[in-house]
Amino acid sequence: MMTIRMDILPARPAPPPVPRLEQARETLHWMLALLPALPFLISALLPPLNHDVAAVLNFSGRWLDGERLYTDLIDVNPPLIFIINLLPAAMGNLLPINPVQALVLCVLGLMAGSFWLCWRLLPLLALPPIMRVGALGVLPITMLGAGYDFGQREHLMAITTLPYLVLAALRAEGRRAPPGLTLGVALLAAAGFALKPHFLAVPGLVELWVFFCLGPRRAFRDPVPWTMGGFFALYLLSLPLVFPLYLNQVVPLVLGNYLSLTGLGWWQVLTTERMMPIGVLLLVLGALASRGGTAPGRPVALAALGCFIAAFVQSRAWSYHIMPSKLLLGWLAALLLTHWAGRLMAPARAERAAAPAAAIAAFAIGLFHLMGSEAPYRQITWSWSRGGLLTEQLRREAYGERLLVLSPDVAPIYPALNYIRAQSTLRTMNLWLLQGVYHQCPTNGARYREPWDMSRTEFFVYRTVAEDFARAPPTAILVSDNAGITWCGNTHFDLITYFSRHPLFAEGFSHYRLAAAFEGYRLYRRED
Repeated sequence: MMTIRMDILPARPAPPPVPRLEQARETLHWMLALLPALPFLISALLPPLNHDVAAVLNFSGRWLDGERLYTDLIDVNPPLIFIINLLPAAMGNLLPINPVQALVLCVLGLMAGSFWLCWRLLPLLALPPIMRVGALGVLPITMLGAGYDFGQREHLMAITTLPYLVLAALRAEGRRAPPGLTLGVALLAAAGFALKPHFLAVPGLVELWVFFCLGPRRAFRDPVPWTMGGFFALYLLSLPLVFPLYLNQVVPLVLGNYLSLTGLGWWQVLTTERMMPIGVLLLVLGALASRGGTAPGRPVALAALGCFIAAFVQSRAWSYHIMPSKLLLGWLAALLLTHWAGRLMAPARAERAAAPAAAIAAFAIGLFHLMGSEAPYRQITWSWSRGGLLTEQLRREAYGERLLVLSPDVAPIYPALNYIRAQSTLRTMNLWLLQGVYHQCPTNGARYREPWDMSRTEFFVYRTVAEDFARAPPTAILVSDNAGITWCGNTHFDLITYFSRHPLFAEGFSHYRLAAAFEGYRLYRRED
């Protein structure tokens, strides 16, 4: 009988990893990648909504209720943002949710659509798994990292730009996406860029780069710039045809009054605490992207530069102006990190490290967006902040009523009016026109100009506030103690005194009595 010696048998190969275990491990890493976005998501769902976003939503609601845009509702924004906000305003009227909740849902839906488009486009670039997974894994924190500026026009533009940049990288390599996908991405991006004329710096730089990559002959056959250009042309054509008052009345008001409210020179803008760090980071990451060879990195760097230019030309350096550059630079950092990590590893090891690398990058970017952000701190302090206290006081005194709001403030008037379902009767969001005409004291030494000395803009405000007030008296008047206008000598600008010089306002105001004073405001209620 033959015996077999076990010690000379070949070693049995190790069993392959259990698929379920590998799948569970990958799911865990994806959950970890999403975790940094969770605080920002909670912040977006909690009050307060950004004041500018709330003001635009309020105007769209008033437009939906029958008031006329650029006649009864006068604002510096071109019409597209008000058109977009008609959807959440209508949802708030038709569904058992309020317009603020509807707007948050709409923005989250836009994020989901942008993520889906990127998920469809990234595999077409034939990127290494670590880079493709990393690019997708940090998208949620990239889109939610806006914090308190959630829903701002810059935020919407950044969300719609992400799939456009992936498509630009694909086009620069001479490859095409499916026609329907290409059309959807181009139209979505065009709508985002059309929200402000400054945003056109982004597609200008990216399309110029694609043009040089492809050459003139192939670039002219590319449908993306033609699609976007057609959208811009139709939108511009709609201004004189559908919204002529925007060009004829609002633009002159902006040029004559709104632009005068800024006091920053070009060097002051560049050296603010928001612009300078982002500018330095843009130089560093942009240089790495230009030398790193990563496919989507270069268009992302160019887009971040375009956003930085858009922030600079607005001359205010507000947080939401620089926010798109910050979001895109965070995404660019993740792309560069995963690109170089993949080059340092063997292909099989890099593929296994893809999901963990995405999680690490997401945590790093989450910390980057948390530092210097206004969220979630505004949400934590809302109940005892000036805006929260004003909202609660107005909820008790004027819930669901019509208010004449005489104030230079957008915040905290908005979103307080949104939360108490009250409606302002003022034609503008605040008294920015009055601030513009009084940014310097009258030359004759008077505190208030007489009607015959007023410019057309000032007399328009003076007359329409009084006439609208007399024609449809509101339930209450909310007046700011601080008019936001420079003192002249020892005299401050009192808004009630100013408008009471008009006989119609004076007669109407005689029927109101002071009901409350809080947080720098006075509330007058009409006596029935």
